[in-house]
Formats: sequence, C-alpha cells, structure tokens
Amino acid sequence: MYTNINYKHKKDLIAAVKAGLPVSVFQPGPFGPEVKDGSGCIEGPHGYHKWYASAVIKDGMVVSVK
Repeated sequence: MYTNINYKHKKDLIAAVKAGLPVSVFQPGPFGPEVKDGSGCIEGPHGYHKWYASAVIKDGMVVSVK
C-alpha cells in the first residue's frame, strides 16, 4: 500500500504523521481493497520500494507509523 504523497524516506512519513499532516493511503491494482481501518504495510517510494513501514489507519488516514 502507498501513501498519497510519495515520501522518499520513511523518516519523512513519520515526521508528517507526527506533525498532524493528513496522510491517506491507497492500494493500486488488483492487490486488495482500500484499507479504511486497521493496520497495514506501507512501502515507498512508489515503484522503488526502498523502505517499508507498519502503519495504523483510521478512516483511510495514517494515524501512527512504526
């Protein structure tokens, strides 16, 4: 799953979530439904997958990242 903003580094995603910025997620292609609530794996940057993060999602928005 990816974030709406193509973060180059996981630390950038973590900083955005800690700052309270709205970060939504999406799952491209036929790989599964959109995640609205729960947890999931986020990968980035889009297409390159140099980092992975475990995230908690509520109402389609990332609320915490590990």
